[in-house]
Amino acid sequence: MQARGHLIRRLVQLYAGLVLYGLSSALLVKAGLGLEPWNVLHQGLAERTGLTIGVVLIIVGAVVLLLWIPLRQRPGLGTVSNVFVIGIAMDGALAAFPEAHALAVRVPLLVTGVVLNGAATGLYIAAAFGPGPRDGLMTGLHRRTGRSIRTLRTTIELAVVVTGFALGGSVGVGTLLYAVSIGPLAQFFLRVFAVPTASGGSTVVATGTPRGVILRR
Repeated sequence: MQARGHLIRRLVQLYAGLVLYGLSSALLVKAGLGLEPWNVLHQGLAERTGLTIGVVLIIVGAVVLLLWIPLRQRPGLGTVSNVFVIGIAMDGALAAFPEAHALAVRVPLLVTGVVLNGAATGLYIAAAFGPGPRDGLMTGLHRRTGRSIRTLRTTIELAVVVTGFALGGSVGVGTLLYAVSIGPLAQFFLRVFAVPTASGGSTVVATGTPRGVILRR
C-alpha cells in the first residue's frame, strides 16, 4: 500500500509539473518580453509554418527524442509524457489567456512565468520518471563525447536561440532573466518537491539526471 501511494504521488507530481511547465511557457509568450531558448526556436518555426507553438514543441521534442537512438539513451515515462503534455498544456493556456499590452501587466507575467517554470521543473524532475528529451540529449552527448554538460548545453542552446531569432522568435530581457535564474530556481524547487522513498527513509531527486543539466530546467 505504501509503495502504491508513493507511485501515485510521483505520477501526480510528474503530470502536475508538465502541465505547469506548459502554463509557465504560455505566460512568457503572453508577456512578449523574450522566451526561454527552445521556445524561441518553437515560436520562430510556428511563425514560419502556421502551426501552433505547442504543436511545434511536440514535433521538435519527438525529433530530439529520435536523436536518443544513436546515443543509446532510454526514455522513461516522463520523457515521453514531456513531449506531448507540455505542448498541449501550452496551447490550451495560450487560447485561454487574454492578450497583454501594458508593460505593467507584461512584466509581472514574465516574472510569474519564470518562477512558475522553475517550480514546474522541480516538480517533474523530482518525480524521477526520466529527463525531458532535450535534457537527455545533453546527457547522451556528454557520455559519447566526454565534453562537459554545461559546454554542450550552452553551445546547443545558443544555436537554438540564434536560429529561432532568425526565424522570428522572441528574444529579449525575458530570455536573459530566464537564463540567469532558472538554474537556481530549479535547484531550489528540486529540494522542495523531493519525493520520499517508498520506505520513507530518504528522498529521491531526479534519479539519473545530473544536476549540471539544469541550466534552463
